[in-house]
Amino acid sequence: MNHIQKIFRDHGDTYLARFGAKMPEMHKKVIHAICDCRSGECGHHVFACTDCGKTHVANSSCGNRHCPVCQNDKASRWIYKQQLRLLPCTYFMATFTIPEELRAVARSNQSVVYKAMFESAAESLRTLEADKRFVGCNVAGFFGVLHTWGRQLQYHPHLHFVIPGGGLSKNRSQWINANGNFLVHVRALSKMYRGKLQKALTKSGLLDQIPAGVWSRDWVVHCKAVGDGRHTMKYLGAYVFRVAISAARIVDYDGNSVRIKYQKVGSSKWRFITLDAFEFMRRFLQPVLP
Repeated sequence: MNHIQKIFRDHGDTYLARFGAKMPEMHKKVIHAICDCRSGECGHHVFACTDCGKTHVANSSCGNRHCPVCQNDKASRWIYKQQLRLLPCTYFMATFTIPEELRAVARSNQSVVYKAMFESAAESLRTLEADKRFVGCNVAGFFGVLHTWGRQLQYHPHLHFVIPGGGLSKNRSQWINANGNFLVHVRALSKMYRGKLQKALTKSGLLDQIPAGVWSRDWVVHCKAVGDGRHTMKYLGAYVFRVAISAARIVDYDGNSVRIKYQKVGSSKWRFITLDAFEFMRRFLQPVLP
């Protein structure tokens, strides 16, 4: 049993009793799944030797995508499949964030805001890639991955898009390359993404919940060349099939508090933070998808 499962088994019932009435149903399901995983509550597998007939019974896993022990094999298969689809060209990775003032609205309206983020980012990429000043292709291909946590388990929804450096002409008969290690202007991408997301959230009736100043300042959007894309697939695979924190980052658990280690962006130095068990569980559950 790893530290994460032990924390949930030790405190899951008390956590549900205290906060269950206000919790999303998916959070409750994740707590039960982690607690029951490989305990016998999820059933059993029976293995038998074809030579001697000896049998072995193993407790089944829960299979929940947020369970820390159930996702490693899925990640490996996903990475392998995506690498087979890579084109022989330079790839780019674009990252789209939202300001901190928007996060509370996103957390309370996850389905609506996540959908709006994806659509706004995709439309912005398609529009700018079609511009002859950049790529000039009418058919652009890419995919995006949602990442909802930071290195200290804080709620931080953002998107990573993997983009081949080029696209197809209008009649799809010609491949048009991007200009070396340049895809589109990041400033233009940021402004367009911000404007489209504002329009989408206005349409959804959420604009009144967001401070007006958010729409008049620069948003953090990055876009950089990432070579042939293989390393990027491995990087993203960890987020597609990984929970918010691995058991290896939990330094100590004494039954009441959890000490975790993390690295700041751009630093290899390990830093440490101590959370009580309930706060650790709250942060762990925030990225659970609706």
